[in-house]
Amino acid sequence: MTVYFVSLVLIAFSIWLIGILHAEADWGGPSVNWLDGWTRLICRYIQRLPEQKINLPETGPAIVVANHVSGVDPLLLISASKRPLRFLIAREEYERPLVRWVFKKAGCIPVDRTGRPEQALRQALRALQQGEVIALFPHGKIHLDSDPPRKIKGGVGRLASWSSAPVFPVRIDGVSAQGKVFTAPFVPSRVQLTMDSALHCSTETMSQCLQDISTAIETPISIKKP
Repeated sequence: MTVYFVSLVLIAFSIWLIGILHAEADWGGPSVNWLDGWTRLICRYIQRLPEQKINLPETGPAIVVANHVSGVDPLLLISASKRPLRFLIAREEYERPLVRWVFKKAGCIPVDRTGRPEQALRQALRALQQGEVIALFPHGKIHLDSDPPRKIKGGVGRLASWSSAPVFPVRIDGVSAQGKVFTAPFVPSRVQLTMDSALHCSTETMSQCLQDISTAIETPISIKKP
């Protein structure tokens, strides 16, 4: 029994240490930073994500937006970021028993899509005012290129205009397990991220800003390339 217990402790310590050694962003200490390291390892060696980073400012508020094709998408954005990202996620996903502690540790903001989603926007705005980085998928759920057109939600525009935070659009291509959630990180892929220039939204330019975001995250890399 003692040998079994010691073995479990050694395995757990090894997993934690490997994660810590590969972590790049500080999410609040070793108790959570090890997850950052494993996220980057999964994306590098299973998703074959190239070494590239979103051009976020070193400090200050920013908003990262992307198309949403699978459950690996948040991991890809984390791997492409030098700073922690606070994701807006559906409350029903946030409350899942086995992963709720991860979402809570990572500072995810649950969105009540059937009740009062504006509460999540206020929480996200406070985070931006404190200089944090918010990440979200403005289609609101997984949306593939083959799906019928879906208008992006206006929350990203409101957050950007209220906070004056720049918006960094990211297009995700090459995920093999499109439409999948929990298995997606472990299905080998050759992912490519296309990062557009930062956008700035205001009340006066809201419509055009949302259109620019939509174009950036919905246009496949095969079309963007000359």
